[in-house]
Amino acid sequence: MRVIKLISLTSLSILFALGCKKEKKEEINTEELSSETTSQTEIPANPNKDVYFGNLHVHTSWSFDGYINGSVTGPDDAYRWAQGESIAGGGDGTPLQIKVPLDWYVVADHSEFMGALPLMADPSSPASKHPLTADVTGGDPKKSFEAYTKILDDISNGRNDSILGNPELQKNIWAEIIDIADKHYQPGKFTTMAGYEWTSNPKWRNLHRIVIFKDTEHVADVPFSAIDSDVPEKLWAWMDSQRAQGNELLAIPHNGNASDGLMFPIEESYGGSKIGKAYSETRMRNEPVYELTQIKGTSETHPALSPNDEFANFEIWDYTLSATATPPKNKKGGYMREALIRGMQYEKEDKGNPFKYGFIGDSDTHNSASTIEEDNYTGKFGFENDPKHRLDGPPGVTEAAAGQVREFSTGGLAAVWAVSNTRDAIFEAIKRKETYATSGPRMKVRVFGGYGFDNTILDNSEWVQTAYDNGVPMGGDLKASTGEAPSFIIHAVKEANGANLDRIQVIKGWIDDKGDAQEQIYNVALSDNRTVDANGKAAPVGNTVNAAEASYTNDIGATELKTVWADPDFNASQYAFYYVRVIQIPTPRWSTYDAKKLGREPREDLPVSIQERAWSSPIWYTPN
Repeated sequence: MRVIKLISLTSLSILFALGCKKEKKEEINTEELSSETTSQTEIPANPNKDVYFGNLHVHTSWSFDGYINGSVTGPDDAYRWAQGESIAGGGDGTPLQIKVPLDWYVVADHSEFMGALPLMADPSSPASKHPLTADVTGGDPKKSFEAYTKILDDISNGRNDSILGNPELQKNIWAEIIDIADKHYQPGKFTTMAGYEWTSNPKWRNLHRIVIFKDTEHVADVPFSAIDSDVPEKLWAWMDSQRAQGNELLAIPHNGNASDGLMFPIEESYGGSKIGKAYSETRMRNEPVYELTQIKGTSETHPALSPNDEFANFEIWDYTLSATATPPKNKKGGYMREALIRGMQYEKEDKGNPFKYGFIGDSDTHNSASTIEEDNYTGKFGFENDPKHRLDGPPGVTEAAAGQVREFSTGGLAAVWAVSNTRDAIFEAIKRKETYATSGPRMKVRVFGGYGFDNTILDNSEWVQTAYDNGVPMGGDLKASTGEAPSFIIHAVKEANGANLDRIQVIKGWIDDKGDAQEQIYNVALSDNRTVDANGKAAPVGNTVNAAEASYTNDIGATELKTVWADPDFNASQYAFYYVRVIQIPTPRWSTYDAKKLGREPREDLPVSIQERAWSSPIWYTPN
């Protein structure tokens, strides 16, 4: 039986065995609460906002699949890691430590059987007597995987487990997770929130959502799980009922690429709802942003959907969640750009817009640590902490499963423009969609839309205030135009100690006069004095990557790119959106760094280099 750091789960198992009720409020120190409230009121607020980088999609060993797949740390460790501490790793045991701490972090373990599997290793817990305990804890990868499949099958089919899903145990564990988040919350310095993942998985098609809470004073006794219902409309109804009780919360969907077209439904949802105003308003009220990139790939767009986008083939992870590594049949309904355009079509048809999403990037780590850095990547699961396992697959897995692991990306980042680093400010920034996604680097990106912005505005030290006063930031809505084309202020700065920037692009989607969906990519700022040709294309920036050394140089590219761009093809009568994509110069992929660690040549079936990027939330234009 493997050894695992149980933290306070041992005491929870004793409470479970005795049938005792653990009330969260009994453990709250009112003096500490008073001190925290005071400290929050003293935090200075910047009305022009600062950018804060974090992750809200983080799993630990308290998630059933995290534990089975080798994670040895819990929520407390995850928060310590995000603040720069070293924590234990699974697999080969290499410690995990981020190079630069994050500003905020949310542990969001799966709500289904939350925290129950680590108790299998505790002889005092009823979970240790579970029929699958020997398979889960015995160290046989084949039996462990079969147990994982059985547990996931129960979740996918709404079957509760009387031991793992015991209501009192789940209530106690959820209260413990909230307490841990509160313990690590340092307003103004490091923000945590209570959160979990709702794991809807109908026929292995991904409909997962992360659910986060604005504060911990009104949180429900237990999360709403996919065992309660795997229908998003049921989750939203529960969220609305919580909101009516004063509990502010949001859901964030992810991995439409693995949904086989279910994530952004066409005319009718998985839950049977017809696309219309009620559905659109409910969806957008409950989930304003979408997780655009993470370990299981990037779901901005797909080459089959955007054949004229030369950068569309970025970290595509083309699988459903089936253990058979089955690709989804339907790309439409699984990728964000196509859904954004179709959402405007629904709005034009007076059905509302159910896909008016802002963007974030995130992790989906199951090992407590969101390893967002390509040269510091330790995988999604604990067993991947060994670079050989990341490249070849762990012992006993099929080649198809090993291929899925190799094609994992590093985690992305959620960037929020907020007045302060506090729960309220970060939650509100997400709610109003003043957010952007990155594939990992901490590029600083600002975008404002409006009318009549002067081309020299970026030379003014007060340009941000002027932009707020006279326009809207990313995630906003432009006023209807009487004919003047909107202009956009775009400013991007490379990550400190990171790679230079290649270019800034504006991606526009619109509905033409015939009612057809259209998209166009504009190269609006280029490094190294390049210019676009007659077709709007730009020559590649170059590639300095040395595969053998897993290195690159910043001899190409720019540290900063900025522009004021006006839409040359604007039509005031057409629905449109605009978002910005900032692309770095080529750098080594994590798999290239791993090949060097192992003294190998990079694998031929994986990219040697990638061009990491950031995506701003869209700005929408709606005609009168």
